[in-house]
Formats: sequence, structure tokens, C-alpha cells
Amino acid sequence: MKILVVEDEKKVARFIQAGLEEENYDVETVHDGEAGLQAAVDGSYDLLIVDVMLPRMNGLQLTTSYRRSGGATPILILTAKTSTEDKVSGLDSGADDYLTKPFAFAELLARIRSLLRRGALEKSTILSIGDLELDTVTHKAKRAGKTIDLTVKEYALLEFFLRNKERVLSRSIISEHIWEYNFDTGTNLIDVYVNHLRSKIESGFDGKLIHTVRGVGYALREE
Repeated sequence: MKILVVEDEKKVARFIQAGLEEENYDVETVHDGEAGLQAAVDGSYDLLIVDVMLPRMNGLQLTTSYRRSGGATPILILTAKTSTEDKVSGLDSGADDYLTKPFAFAELLARIRSLLRRGALEKSTILSIGDLELDTVTHKAKRAGKTIDLTVKEYALLEFFLRNKERVLSRSIISEHIWEYNFDTGTNLIDVYVNHLRSKIESGFDGKLIHTVRGVGYALREE
């Protein structure tokens, strides 16, 4: 996933970029509104993180101009302003979410994940890798044209893998998204479900898809 951060406070921009890169996001930063708008229009991003108080063009003007140009990428506004009127202005400009400074980095990550999921849902109802397809409307999975029966949790796990193709997912991240609680290092629940899913989508088919990353977690990718 590729994210553009438009933030004039370079220390804050570096903090956000470093934290997101640790989560395996591809991050670019610019430090004024005009450069941010140009990058957003010219580039291909999955999310824009835009500070309100920017030189040359503020974040709300950037957002409005980007939407008028036809840009549809989700936008998360960052600002020190906390009044209801300020929040309404941000959302009315075309932003999808609003986070006030100072913020906990965990909350920023949660907002990002939510917006990326929403953006992915709007783009397509069919997720795929190689000859494996998952219909997110009917919840039907197929590989090489053959239907694969999945439990509710297996479906959720496969959908999460497909929305994060090529990305290494830790057991903690999988637990948080699928089971909505923090991972207990004393249980092998994640490994059990991954092995069940792996058996269903790989047994009898050509090519391994779910790869174990020793000491970290798992990644969905073609061999």
C-alpha cells in the first residue's frame, strides 16, 4: 500500500513515515500544499494523509482541489484544531476522516487500516491472486475454477490475506483484524487457522500461496 504524507513539520513527517514504513507501507512525504496536490494528482496512492496548516496551500484547499480534479483516493486530515466546526469543514472539503493532534500512533494506524479497507471494498468485489479468486459479495472462493468451501473465519482470513498480497502479516496483526483482540503468544490459534486455510486453497492445486515467514508471520504471494 502506497501512502502520501503532506506535512510541513519535518520532524512530524519523519515520525509518521518511519512508523508507517515499519508496518510495511510505502510512504512518500512532501512539505507544502501545492507540492502535495501535484503529487496526489500525478501519483498513484492508496491513501493521502494531509495536515491542515500547510504553506502555499492549506490542507482543506488541497483536499477540495484534489476532489474537483476527480481524485478519489481516501484522505485522512491531521490538525491541531478540535472544534466541531473545524471537523465539519475538513469533512466537507472532501476528506474521509479526521484525526486531531497530538495523536497516539496506534490510533493513526487504526484509521489508516479502516480507510484502506473501505477504499479496497469500493474498488472491486473480486479479490484474486494467480488462479485463486474470492468474491466479497457472495463470499465464494474458487481456485482453477473449482469451488472451495470456507468457514466464516477462514473466509475472513483469506480476504485479509488477499487485501494485503505480498505483505508480511504478523500473528498479532492477523489476530487484531480477524478476532479483534490482542494476540496471546501462548496459543497457536492463528497457526491452526492458517494451516486449515492453506490446506483448502493449496491441496490438489499447483503452486503454494501462503508462505511462512519464520519468526514473523505469514505472506500471501505466488511462488
